[in-house]
Amino acid sequence: MMPARIGLGPSVPDNPLGLSWHDSAWIPILNPTNVLDYFSERSNPFFDRTCNNEIVKMQRLSLDQLQNMTGLEYVLLHVQEPILYVIRKQHRHSPTQTTPLADYYIIAGVVYQAPDLASVLNSRLLSAVHHLQSSFEEASSFSRYHPSKGYSWDFKSQRPGVDKAAASKKDTEKPREEPSSLFQRQRVDMLLGEMLKKFPLPTPTIQQKPPPPPTNTAAVNSNNNQTGTVTTTTSTTTIKQEPGTGETAILDKDKIKTEPDNKGSGKPPEKKPRIG
Repeated sequence: MMPARIGLGPSVPDNPLGLSWHDSAWIPILNPTNVLDYFSERSNPFFDRTCNNEIVKMQRLSLDQLQNMTGLEYVLLHVQEPILYVIRKQHRHSPTQTTPLADYYIIAGVVYQAPDLASVLNSRLLSAVHHLQSSFEEASSFSRYHPSKGYSWDFKSQRPGVDKAAASKKDTEKPREEPSSLFQRQRVDMLLGEMLKKFPLPTPTIQQKPPPPPTNTAAVNSNNNQTGTVTTTTSTTTIKQEPGTGETAILDKDKIKTEPDNKGSGKPPEKKPRIG
C-alpha cells in the first residue's frame, strides 16, 4: 500500500487487519452505484488519495476512463446486495494487465481489510503454537519427582488456579444416578423375555446312584441255626524232646475244637460224668 500524502488523509497503521471504518450517514443508502463514493470518503483510512479514482473524481470523468490510465486504482470486484461489497486495490500497467495489491470487504456498512494468505497462515500457526504451549505447561504441572522412584505422574492433584475447597467438595459428592423410566423398564423386560424364548436355559441333569442290593439277613441266620456254626481254631504246636527217653511229646497250647451249635437243635447239652 502506498503511503498517503501528508495532510491529505489519516495515516494507516502498520497492521491494518485489526482496523475497521464506517459512516452511519451512508449505511441506509448504500448500493452498488455509490459504494465507491462511500469508500473514497476522506475519513476512510483505507483509501489512498493518490489513486486514479481521485483524479477522475476531481475531473468529473467517468470511471471507464480508469482503463486508459496507469497507476493505482480501486474497482468494485463483487456485490451481494444488500450486505456485502468487495473492493479491490490494484496497480494497472496497461488496459489488460493489472496487479492486485489488497482487497477490502464492506459488511453492513463496515469496511475491513481482507487478510492475505501469509497473514492467515501466520495467525493459524500462532494459535496452534499457543495451544500446544498451554498443553505442555499443564502437563508439566502434573509431573512429580522422587529420589527413590524417579519421575511419575500425579493426575489426582488439583489443577493450578482451581479452588481446593470446591474441588474437594465436588469429589466427595457422589454422582446422582438418574432413575429409569417406565418405558425403559418395560422395554428391557420385553427384550429379556425374547432372548429367553430364543435361547432357553439348559436344564441340569442330576445323576442318581443305584441303591445297594438288599441283604436277606433272616435267611442267613436261619441257615446258620440249621447247620450249626463250626469254629476252628488252629494253634501252633511245639515239639519237646525229653532227654534220655528218645520220645517226643506234643504239647498243645490250644486244642482244636469242633463243637456243633446246639442252639437250634432243641436238645439239651450232654452232661459228662465227673471223675474223682
